[in-house]
Amino acid sequence: METPAAPRDVFRPPASARIFILNDHEPVRRSLRDLLENDGFAVAGESGSAAEARRLIPGLSPDLAVLDDRLPDGTGIEVCRDLRATAPAVKSLILTSWDEQHAARATVLAGASGYLLKQVRDHTELLNRIRRAAAGDTLFTSEIRDRVAESLYAASSASWLKSLTDMERKILAFMARGLTNRQIGQEMRLPEDAVIVSVSSVLQKLGFRRRDPLIPFPIPRAWDVVS
Repeated sequence: METPAAPRDVFRPPASARIFILNDHEPVRRSLRDLLENDGFAVAGESGSAAEARRLIPGLSPDLAVLDDRLPDGTGIEVCRDLRATAPAVKSLILTSWDEQHAARATVLAGASGYLLKQVRDHTELLNRIRRAAAGDTLFTSEIRDRVAESLYAASSASWLKSLTDMERKILAFMARGLTNRQIGQEMRLPEDAVIVSVSSVLQKLGFRRRDPLIPFPIPRAWDVVS
């Protein structure tokens, strides 16, 4: 991935936002780091491991974490959900190669500010999205987020999701409503560790650890708004 100089027409923020990069491919991390630094951002840290990112990010306190969708030891969704408990001030973006619809689901399930598509070559748009998220903006309109959440909530009771246990269906419904792992544990009277394991299982069964999603299209027509 070749990194060009930052576009000249990109607005430079008066204060440098601090970004953490989580991606298991070192060339991709280097390319993104160069792009960000050329544009005036500060890279607070980086990692190729979900477990390491969970340890590092709370102490580094970046403004924004850019989290890869799939990692050898987890997903950016899981890391984001953990950060909402351990470092709630840190905003997150999911960096993904999924299509827009699947990326939108991932964002809602993670509780992230939005997503970045890996295949997008418009660096101006990418940098603007990172800048907005670091400043605290949500990159979804509330209408789109609500419609995606409705679709996920509907999926939590769909008969064709036979692989989900009853507990996992309940957890998916709570995830769609935006609850953190800790809040789900309180609602279901489960230890947070048990919720984390179940969240991981739900994501596996829904295809978020696979190249292709398992959920068939369409889940009610709410998906049309993010096409």
